[in-house]
Amino acid sequence: MQFPNERQLQALRERYPVGTRIRLIRMADDIAPVPPGTTGTVAIIDDAGNIHMKWDNGRSLALIEGADEFEVISGG
Repeated sequence: MQFPNERQLQALRERYPVGTRIRLIRMADDIAPVPPGTTGTVAIIDDAGNIHMKWDNGRSLALIEGADEFEVISGG
């Protein structure tokens, strides 16, 4: 796994600010993925570039841009 540099992290945090609403299309390679179509809110983006979510169904599994498929449904 390659960690993002500061410039990449900043871009990711600007693209998905805290409070951004997201709809999951597909979660890759997780043994208990969040179901497709689930919506949630960005809680934080950590220094590894993981997009930590508060899913509306109570889950808190993070998204990984480029691995998981999702769409922004409203800005943060």
